[in-house]
Amino acid sequence: MQFRRHTPPLHEWRWRLPAIQGRTAQRWGLYLLAAIVAGYLTAYLVLFPTPLLHGRDVVPRVVGLTVTEASTAVQKAGLQVQDGGSEPDPTAPKGVVTWQDPPGGVSAPAGLRVTLVSSDGPSKIPVPDVSGLAGALAQRLVEAAGLSATPAESVQAASPPGITMLTHPPAGSLLAAHAPVTIVVSRGAPTIPVPDLLGMSQADARTRVEIEGLQLGTVTRRRTAGANPGTVVAQQPVAGTLAAAGTVVDIVVARSPQ
Repeated sequence: MQFRRHTPPLHEWRWRLPAIQGRTAQRWGLYLLAAIVAGYLTAYLVLFPTPLLHGRDVVPRVVGLTVTEASTAVQKAGLQVQDGGSEPDPTAPKGVVTWQDPPGGVSAPAGLRVTLVSSDGPSKIPVPDVSGLAGALAQRLVEAAGLSATPAESVQAASPPGITMLTHPPAGSLLAAHAPVTIVVSRGAPTIPVPDLLGMSQADARTRVEIEGLQLGTVTRRRTAGANPGTVVAQQPVAGTLAAAGTVVDIVVARSPQ
């Protein structure tokens, strides 16, 4: 039995070796070329995004500029402006660019659209509804909402003293951060009956209203038939009216008919 030999004779190796070496060198050359191309693309697109080729521009950084200034800078760079609308921003004034796409400093083909988003100013804060709450609690809630509570005002009302009646501006109003809000609280219902001052002298009338916690207001003198001069002939509010502490009572005093 005979076996066929596949291995070439020794004298043929010297001719095959250069061929193998040539194919290897060619393969390594292709590898090297691919690595150069990959490195160039990496530098061009990632590491150094600058216009390495003609027909490309650098996107300017326009965040912090007004919309007008930003649009002018983008157009001078050979690019187009795309309006991205506006949105609230806690720090940027209204009309200032807060975001752009593509970002500044990257390379872009000529004529690319750059989207600009501008600030609409700080968000508006609704005034909370604090009616029916104690004044101190209402003040804390207003301040917790980001607004400023001014010194409370008081009004005469049927609600217990110290209870919040309303606010100025009213609940639901949209205000800028730290805007002032006045809290109006009740000082209680009128409880002091106005005394009957008719027939009293002016001095006695003054003493009586002050004892009751009221104040004597305007004193008008008028000729009145049948009344003793110097005595009270009319008053406002009338006797028996429930009034709050400090309410002013006006009187009319009879004068001599001559």
